[in-house]
Amino acid sequence: MDYRKITVIICTILSAVLIAGCGSTASGNVESPIQEDDRIQIGLSIDSLLIERWSRERDLFVSKAQELGAEVNVQNANGIVEEQIKQIRYFIDKKMDVIVVIAIDDLALRDIIAEAKKEGIKVIAYDRPVRNANVDLYLSVDNEKVGELMAEYIRDYIGNEGTVIQVKGSPTDYNVQMVQNGFERILSTTKIKVDYAKFSEGWVAENGFIVTDEYLNTGKVPDAIMCGNDNLAANAIRALIEHRLGGKVCVVGQDADLEACQRIVEGMQYMTVYKPVEKLAIKAAERAVDMAAGVPLGLKDTFNDGTYDVPYEKLEPIAVTKSNMDEVITGKYHQKNEIYLNVQ
Repeated sequence: MDYRKITVIICTILSAVLIAGCGSTASGNVESPIQEDDRIQIGLSIDSLLIERWSRERDLFVSKAQELGAEVNVQNANGIVEEQIKQIRYFIDKKMDVIVVIAIDDLALRDIIAEAKKEGIKVIAYDRPVRNANVDLYLSVDNEKVGELMAEYIRDYIGNEGTVIQVKGSPTDYNVQMVQNGFERILSTTKIKVDYAKFSEGWVAENGFIVTDEYLNTGKVPDAIMCGNDNLAANAIRALIEHRLGGKVCVVGQDADLEACQRIVEGMQYMTVYKPVEKLAIKAAERAVDMAAGVPLGLKDTFNDGTYDVPYEKLEPIAVTKSNMDEVITGKYHQKNEIYLNVQ
């Protein structure tokens, strides 16, 4: 008996059976699994994960997008605008359905976003606007309100007169200008004077120490310090401590970072602005999935990016102090044992 011939005959029969089975799946008798290529593809380009809030928001965004059936490719530009441009170009080459950008430079991304839109890719400017780019959605908090809340707290605390120094954020972040607009609007109704102000290129936190230390070395002490975010506030407070002024100057910031909340209950920082970033990140994921599916945004508000009126969705910020910490933050954004870690 020729066993090789028998083996060939058996293999031929088995192949025919397998082919028939595959034909059954293709004809629709058996449901085919969803291919990865069929899922909505979202690209997320982040400024830098050195800022505490971006890590939190990345995780919330990715989790919600995955829950809605989308896949997210996350890229961290480490504060380098050229790297962010490369990342967006990579997303274009990968034919993403939607690109979400936390912009490093509000003016530098116009051309690359134009390329994305030319390829039919939707673009969301997350938290920070991209000017003259005609993005499909700008989603953020009310940044002018952030500035107003800072100025209102300072005014209410030091009175209608006094001196303030400012450690602003990066000049390439247009949110910084919007915060400043709100801040100046309130201060213009008082006799409070901004005695010293500097930007912090790239949001480098150490500038909070440098600017504050420079001012204190003149022999003057401000009544208040307005900081562009809580990282800058932390370093401004470090300078105050070195000059034996810790807790004696009204320092305000924004983002409600955990360490800022700790400093507030300890009495070293007076106020921070909480921006509902959990809602913002989840809303961004929902909007991205809807946009990829062709669902209309249904928004009435617009934001002028310098050239175009783009759809605008904003959430309201909240001033956080020692008196309302538990109401706004505890158990919702940070846990009580973390906030009060250094407080009896």
